[in-house]
Amino acid sequence: MPRAVTLGNGHILVGLDARAQVRDFYFPYVGLENHLGVGQVHRVGVFADGQLRWFSDPSWDIRIEYDKETAAGKVVATNTTLGIACTSTDVVYNEKNILVREFTLENLREGTRDIKVFFSHQFELSQAHGGDTVYFDPRCEAIIHYKGRRVFLINARHNKTNFDDYSVGLFEVEGREGTHTDAADGVLAKNPIEHGTVDSVIGVSLSLAHEPKIVEYWVAVGESIAEVHALNAYVLEKTPAHLTRTTRDFWRAWVNRQNFSFYGLSEGVIAQFKRSLFIIRTHADNNGSIIASSDSDMLQHGRDSYAYMWPRDGAFAAMALDRAGDFGVARKFFEFCGDVAAGKGYFMHKYRPDQSLGSSWEAWLREGKPELPIQEDESSIVLFALWKHYRLTKDIEFIESIYGSLIKSVADFLLTYEETALGLPHPSYDLWEQKYGITTYTMSARYGALMAAANFANLLGKEDAARTYNKGALAIKEMILKYLYDAKSGIFLKLIQVAGDKKILADTTLDMSSFFGLFHFGVLLPEDPRLAKFSEVLRGHLFLKEGIRGVPRFSYDEYYRVEGVRESNPWFITTLWFAQYLTLTAKGEKDFVEIKEWLEWVVAHALPSGVLSEQLNPWSGEQISAAPLVWSHAEFVHTVINYLEKLETMGLCIACNPVNNV
Repeated sequence: MPRAVTLGNGHILVGLDARAQVRDFYFPYVGLENHLGVGQVHRVGVFADGQLRWFSDPSWDIRIEYDKETAAGKVVATNTTLGIACTSTDVVYNEKNILVREFTLENLREGTRDIKVFFSHQFELSQAHGGDTVYFDPRCEAIIHYKGRRVFLINARHNKTNFDDYSVGLFEVEGREGTHTDAADGVLAKNPIEHGTVDSVIGVSLSLAHEPKIVEYWVAVGESIAEVHALNAYVLEKTPAHLTRTTRDFWRAWVNRQNFSFYGLSEGVIAQFKRSLFIIRTHADNNGSIIASSDSDMLQHGRDSYAYMWPRDGAFAAMALDRAGDFGVARKFFEFCGDVAAGKGYFMHKYRPDQSLGSSWEAWLREGKPELPIQEDESSIVLFALWKHYRLTKDIEFIESIYGSLIKSVADFLLTYEETALGLPHPSYDLWEQKYGITTYTMSARYGALMAAANFANLLGKEDAARTYNKGALAIKEMILKYLYDAKSGIFLKLIQVAGDKKILADTTLDMSSFFGLFHFGVLLPEDPRLAKFSEVLRGHLFLKEGIRGVPRFSYDEYYRVEGVRESNPWFITTLWFAQYLTLTAKGEKDFVEIKEWLEWVVAHALPSGVLSEQLNPWSGEQISAAPLVWSHAEFVHTVINYLEKLETMGLCIACNPVNNV
């Protein structure tokens, strides 16, 4: 189930599903560790008139989204069977590691009714099965789950009175379904402690007439019981309402600190832009990592998730935040990259948020010979993004501090990582992690990286290095035009491979990354007639013309392909790439019509909360694969800002993008 809302503060990240249930709870890093195992859930339920209905029950009509212009979840739930309406505002407090949920209950029937609100919790602390302890702590009248240095305190109250019912127990072991079943009759057993694979339930009783009543609920997270006790005392002193209000105010100020004009864009597109920024930011760890997705239901290659930092995805996200005026996250990202690249000059496949190596399926051996299991574009795009960062910040001292460990290290590696047979760059895995060869996209990224390195070297007075990097970049451009351009068909090849006899084997698959890389990294100007011809071919043979439309990654893409459907799935990323091309080549205001249509297409296929997945069912529009996917949100931000910058250069609005004028 996609995550409808993600909440975070750079240390913890909480993911809520479409039924407003907690499905992910990451700590102490964003993306590591997730303390809910696969299929585990924190439930919310209401007991009234002898009936218990958890939010997972279809009798609840639930809408979940972000509150307007702030990184707070907003839930509206109505149950006509119970005659109860429930709304909630959910935040992760921006200053401390506390999840706060404020529930407002309303009676939809006549008379006064006694009801009880239940909250149940399943944990797999430290991402390790078993060995957990849960108990009722009478010192603070709260439930505590702990394993070693992972401690969660759960509390709730109504009218300043703590929850009045609780129980703890086992689930999914010894035939136990879970302690939440104890709530079926509205009364809990008050078992005070359990260990192993454990869960907990608390209940808050209240009398509900015509006036709405509020139940306040919070989860404090720390590395010791003493720490969560202190956090609990902090909540009681400040009040959950105060924490909620100040968090909403912080995020509202954060997202509106730059006065973007949004000239000619709809309210839907503007709202999606801001929600995308929130989603990107909640996936950024204070240690510098920006994970690809927090959606733990997205299981990939041996039951793995996207909760890793791919340097590529992270770079696109960092550039988006930079362009929106948040330079601090990007700086931490580049520091992270400098740490993991130091002494090597390249990045591995992906990393965990603590800088350790992530899981991988890219082999160290190819055709019996040792091989670096890398995607070379990941090394390249970090340098490209860093130059963009400097152009906005002018932080020369930061650049000087990482020149040797990151800029020079990566640039020198790119110059020496060659295919000896023809002097071409050494092959590597492509950005889609499926094919091995010398791709147009990766070559374009290498060009952009070496040009960035030349710019940095010039900036710091390193003239010899600047000439070397510039020469290397121009050589790459020549190779792209010589080996990867097919003038007859009007396309740039997906990739080439060099056979043992120096024969070049060409892959003519139409790939949107080949098109995007050429103009994004500056190999060709957007107005180049070769790009215009390539775009015509893509429109005619790759774009979907039926169903929901959109743009697949490449021809005959089988990844998550819908059974029985001949079309490949469209991706938000690749569709937005084409909108970016249209923006760069626009000549007048009429040329923005199609660009705005594609932006509206994204809004139409987002979840009500604004969450964008990786890809879509080409006929139903159902979201497929990881949701949210940070890269999708980053490309939406880039597309909107490209649009505003183009308007500014055309004189159609003044200072459309205030970040460029900082």
